[in-house]
Amino acid sequence: MGRTWVLLRGLVREQRHWEDFPEHFQASVPQDRVVTVDLPGNGRFYQDKSPTRVAAMVAHLRDQLVKQGHQGPYHLVALSLGGMVAVQWLCQAPGDVAFAGLINTSASRYSPFWRRLRPANYRRLLSDAVFGRDRLRKETAILEITSNLREPEFLHQLAETWAGYAREQPVSLINSLRQLLAAMRFRAPASLPESVPVLIINGAGDRLVSPACSQSLAQAWDLPMKSHPQAGHDLPLDAPQWLINTLIEGVTDFTV
Repeated sequence: MGRTWVLLRGLVREQRHWEDFPEHFQASVPQDRVVTVDLPGNGRFYQDKSPTRVAAMVAHLRDQLVKQGHQGPYHLVALSLGGMVAVQWLCQAPGDVAFAGLINTSASRYSPFWRRLRPANYRRLLSDAVFGRDRLRKETAILEITSNLREPEFLHQLAETWAGYAREQPVSLINSLRQLLAAMRFRAPASLPESVPVLIINGAGDRLVSPACSQSLAQAWDLPMKSHPQAGHDLPLDAPQWLINTLIEGVTDFTV
């Protein structure tokens, strides 16, 4: 029986924001299943109230996967806030998790807030992405901050697509703030369960979250780390095949 890979997105993002990454991933692991899910308050659960605790997000995801007919242990691929969810998950229910790839994530125990959200972005994120009402402007701002390697025309077209997602399944301001609160509250453990292999992955060009946050986690938990030299925060968008190869090689390295 093949592995089940579960892809976890970040703050105010939904499964459609992976775009064609799941399909490319599935093509690279045809014997496995690649599954995407949504956090409460996002995507198909946009009318639900977002939890202000990461532990409650884990409970929702576990229930969601069971209802979809999936069984663990899962291979988690987790970006940003999704990485915090994955850490909480493998600590809360280590038997559920066979592997975790933590991408461009952070934790208050090991990194100050000004590294977890770089100050150069505060003004634009607040004015355009949090409190702004223009959906296209919001998505354009997010993409321009989180992507390094895509052409401007591609990003413009993608921003229009993402603005469409926001019209269909809008994340409310209160849910955005509740998710941000959950991320700020999240306090990573001093150590992780030794039974679960974990790989830290980052983009060295991340302009949203300092790459030093991933380095701090890898050092604190004595974990291997892989870094793309140019990619930004949205590493699945900037370097999808590199990320897929890194995840597959990471799992292989742990099993050799």
